[in-house]
Amino acid sequence: MDINWIDSWLLSHGIRILAIIIVAIILYLLLRHFVPRLTQTSVSRQMRGQGKEEIQKRVSTLSSVFRKTGLIIIAIVAIFTMLPEFGINIGALLAGFGILGIAVGFGAQSLIKDILNGTFILLEDQYRIGDVVKIAGIAGLVEETNLRRTVLRDLDGKVHSIPNGEITIATNFTKDYSRVNMNISVAYGEDLDHVIEVINRVCQGMAEDPKWKADFVTTPQVLRVDKLGDSGIEIKILGDTKPIRQWDVMGELRLRLKKAFDREGIEIPWPHTKVYFGNELPMKPENTKKEQEDSQ
Repeated sequence: MDINWIDSWLLSHGIRILAIIIVAIILYLLLRHFVPRLTQTSVSRQMRGQGKEEIQKRVSTLSSVFRKTGLIIIAIVAIFTMLPEFGINIGALLAGFGILGIAVGFGAQSLIKDILNGTFILLEDQYRIGDVVKIAGIAGLVEETNLRRTVLRDLDGKVHSIPNGEITIATNFTKDYSRVNMNISVAYGEDLDHVIEVINRVCQGMAEDPKWKADFVTTPQVLRVDKLGDSGIEIKILGDTKPIRQWDVMGELRLRLKKAFDREGIEIPWPHTKVYFGNELPMKPENTKKEQEDSQ
């Protein structure tokens, strides 16, 4: 009799449960197939005129969030649809969850804050997967972002999982474009007009190099004499690059400038200190000249 009851249950309820599982799997497969395509079409229209890399980063970010959210919804619906097949009253269960939800709500304020903040981050497009950002005092590459958290990997390879509710300021280093912003120091005795001409020539040469040409948005050039320092004169160089390429460009530019300065005989200063022994003070130039005239 027990065997007959099991057979009867499997023929009626078991088939329904299997059908629910199959439908859930099909829905998830459809979700994985169509969400990236629909997201690609929608984002391409919204970001028309922007680079393919920026569009792809936005598509990857939104697709990941939509897929995970859709999977959770499908799983919840499938579970609640199967519960009656096991004789569980969904109405009473939902009522119990409602009461439990009120109690949990008081202790889950941080989770709600994370989700709300994550929603605004995605809607406002503050950053995307593949961007280099600084959030909650941590800088790194965005490897994952969803409604609850953002995952960063820093230069040391460490992975940081940051709740979105902790993010009050998000600094994006690579959105749309990046910037070369560097200072080069030369000795006080150098001809600044000549130095500026050499720097601009090196920058122009690098921007025209086939190996580096694609990384530039605008050619870097001297902006101004930025500072009269203790040991040398600092000259500021600015230019725009493709997203996340500014560090590689600045490294190569420093290498080329050092080689060019060596060829041109331009001195790059280093800190130095003059030391005097005893109470003897250095003579002023005018006093030295007077003493020389008196000796003659």
